[in-house]
Amino acid sequence: MMQEPIQLYFWPTPNGWKISVALEEMGLPYETNLIDITKGDQFAPDFLKIAPNNRMPAIMDPNGPGGEPVSLFESGAILQYLARKTGQFYGKDERARLITDQWLMWQMGGVGPMAGQCHHFLKYAPAMDPPQDLPYAKDRYRSEVARLYGVLDRQLQGNTFVTGADFTIADMAIWPWASLWKGQQQTLDDKPNLARWLETVSARPGVQAGRALAAELRGNIQDNKDAQSLLFKR
Repeated sequence: MMQEPIQLYFWPTPNGWKISVALEEMGLPYETNLIDITKGDQFAPDFLKIAPNNRMPAIMDPNGPGGEPVSLFESGAILQYLARKTGQFYGKDERARLITDQWLMWQMGGVGPMAGQCHHFLKYAPAMDPPQDLPYAKDRYRSEVARLYGVLDRQLQGNTFVTGADFTIADMAIWPWASLWKGQQQTLDDKPNLARWLETVSARPGVQAGRALAAELRGNIQDNKDAQSLLFKR
């Protein structure tokens, strides 16, 4: 029996890519509901019922636990749910799942927030009205992202993927942010393992398909004052 598709609430950002990549890699049917964060869709009452933190991505699975619908927000929780649902990309046993979870949490608590702040202070804040060009903030977040990518490079020494030989949801979580290293003013010259991993993950068809979802809608927030107001002043 064909299952109803998962409803994906999405915009083409690194956090959104985590889930579009996962759905593609796992071969799950889904329908895309675009949440245009530059126009305030994330504040719509119907979306807030699913994602009360007014952030995408979110999902609604008509075929949740016990065959009942379930909705989820927070990309890390969604990745864990989809991995458990499908039995894919979570490791072969409990020890492997623990390793996957710790690197997923490392992304959620470290790479995502720090790289996000790095983007904000390097790209968006200087373009605000009035400009907020803050050398201390730029240096702080650029340096912290560099430290985190150094941690990742050392973890990838001798490992094909983040947790070992197998591609997991930890890779799916980290790759979207790490793939934007140039915009974070990072270098890979001293991180050969990270450079190799980025190339390996980027070559996967599921990753390419997830990254391509609604890619044409990615805009230049630096030039969009209305979007800046919605994203940074609420």
